[in-house]
Amino acid sequence: MPSKNTSDQIEEYIKQLLGQSGMTEIKRSHLAESFQVVPSQINYVIKTRFTESRGYLVESKRGGGGYIRIAKVKFSDNHQLLGSLMATIGERVSQQVFDDLIQLLFEEHVITEREGNILLSMTSDAVLGQEAPFIRTRMLKKLLHRLDRKKES
Repeated sequence: MPSKNTSDQIEEYIKQLLGQSGMTEIKRSHLAESFQVVPSQINYVIKTRFTESRGYLVESKRGGGGYIRIAKVKFSDNHQLLGSLMATIGERVSQQVFDDLIQLLFEEHVITEREGNILLSMTSDAVLGQEAPFIRTRMLKKLLHRLDRKKES
């Protein structure tokens, strides 16, 4: 098994903290010291791995008493999850955001791993071409509406 890089270790540590209560508040400088990295690496991990499309809310306050507050969003049911996702979709969905949303649907047991992998294989930029962000948006909206109707039945 390959060794984890520092970003993976930081992500894992934050997820362990979140596992205790679903929310954590950390000081960027303390975390950077603990992992012997520059604070910008902490920012990078948080901006790329704790995004809204992955089911996290992040609040940041800079300065001397600054902190980063991260919370894992808990949905009361699939209907709330699907509605929340539908409300946040803009006109264009990047491949990364789409991948994150499919992962979230899998983690929340809305779709199976197989279904997720099928969707991911069909929605890449390489498959969809130049209009990919717009096509993915239409596909995602249709998928979420269909999943929401399916759960009501």
